[in-house]
Amino acid sequence: MGLITLSEVKPGLKLGNDVHTLRGNVLFQKGKVILPKDVEVLRAFMIHEVDIEQERIGANGAGTKAAAASGSEKNGDRTGKGSSAVLAPAVPSLHEEYEKMVGLTKSAFLSSLAAELPVYELRTQLEALFVHLKQYNVLTFSPRVMQEHDYVYHHAVLSAMTSYQLAQWMDLPSKDWMQVAFAGLFHDIGNSKVDPQILHKPSTLTPSEQEEIRQHTKYGYQVLKQAKAINEGARLAALQHHEKVDGSGYPLQLSGTQIHIYAKIVAIADIFHAMTLKKIYRKAQSPYLVLEQIKSEAFGKLDPAIVNVFIQRSTQIHNGIRVKLSNNQIGEIIFSDRDHPTRPMVSVEGTIINLMQQRQLHIQEVIG
Repeated sequence: MGLITLSEVKPGLKLGNDVHTLRGNVLFQKGKVILPKDVEVLRAFMIHEVDIEQERIGANGAGTKAAAASGSEKNGDRTGKGSSAVLAPAVPSLHEEYEKMVGLTKSAFLSSLAAELPVYELRTQLEALFVHLKQYNVLTFSPRVMQEHDYVYHHAVLSAMTSYQLAQWMDLPSKDWMQVAFAGLFHDIGNSKVDPQILHKPSTLTPSEQEEIRQHTKYGYQVLKQAKAINEGARLAALQHHEKVDGSGYPLQLSGTQIHIYAKIVAIADIFHAMTLKKIYRKAQSPYLVLEQIKSEAFGKLDPAIVNVFIQRSTQIHNGIRVKLSNNQIGEIIFSDRDHPTRPMVSVEGTIINLMQQRQLHIQEVIG
């Protein structure tokens, strides 16, 4: 069909090429089927013409479904009365594998002081979980069920998933991916040696209690020294994930390149999930506000290059994701500027809200 003007754009047309904003950012990707609200977005971004791949298709995809059904029948693949088709066994979902991983992690952590960590068993379940990694989005994923006293195990598994994904985003060698996942999974295992009354205290800690909490990094390294099939980077992540690139962290006040890259990755995953998971004494925080805080921490505290990769890649959410704003309005993300990924444009009942301009608002919750 080729290029057509904005006045000719109708819902149901399929894009033949990416649509770019005046600044060069991708607004809509090639192959997207235009929806009624998209015409409004094109107009808002002053797009004068778009490239259309083919003639209009049915909004509900009925033509495609009919063709598929017709092709199936021609090939004798009917599933009506008398069919001998065999249903494939159900494949466990992301949430099902996640819940298995949380249960296994809980068992391993509770027995870690008296028994050897079941690393091979944990690895097998992590591999089963990572089969579904394409369905995992750090901003939108949340446990289906989470008992408040199981927070530590959910935090460990989520940190493992996010660390594994971040290692991939950073183009680390594939041999590092599972070890980075172990680093995320075990980074707080030293808490098993900390007094539970101090660990779960909802009020302000005393200086001596704070010092006891800080010992979990050393305890964790000691536990992991005895574990098989875990490399030194994963052990160092337990020891170093609270170190800061400016040397202000603990326990050894390391800085810059003295901190292992696994620890730098895990530090980001740890902060994100610690703030976005609900705790007994604190509500979950907005993932977008947490990303903004992590970005501010990149100046002297966290590795800025890794932070940039994390924010850029985690905010690559497809347009149309529904979100709740801090004023309780529900809308849809219609565009994310790569220079300001935590403050996208949101369409609320036909009105486009630019969160870069309306700084008093923020995304409170990703609905899906």
